[in-house]
Amino acid sequence: MTERVRGVRGAITTSGDDAMAIREATTELLQVMLERNALSADDLISLMFTTTPDLTAEFPAVAAREMGLGAVPLLCAAEIDVPGALPSCIRVLAHCSMPAQRPIRHVYLRDAVKLRPDIPQ
Repeated sequence: MTERVRGVRGAITTSGDDAMAIREATTELLQVMLERNALSADDLISLMFTTTPDLTAEFPAVAAREMGLGAVPLLCAAEIDVPGALPSCIRVLAHCSMPAQRPIRHVYLRDAVKLRPDIPQ
């Protein structure tokens, strides 16, 4: 199979602006994304995280490092503060090496399912 760089998206909400809640939600999201897409740490090229402006207690990248993904380039940024947007949300774009033929399974958990009702969970 031909490997190529692919992007896998995911999002999850937290119970609030608490460092532990942010790390736990990020860990849950990454574990499900890796599992559903049959990916390992070696397949990951980079991870880009964003959080809504109400989440400032912790960087999601901390959870990724705690999971053993410290060798993967990690970047965190703030989402645009759009009025009425889903609060307490962590988003991630995972760049990974995957077979071109393998379907991508984007992951939206908790209240983040509202962001992409078109994607079956």
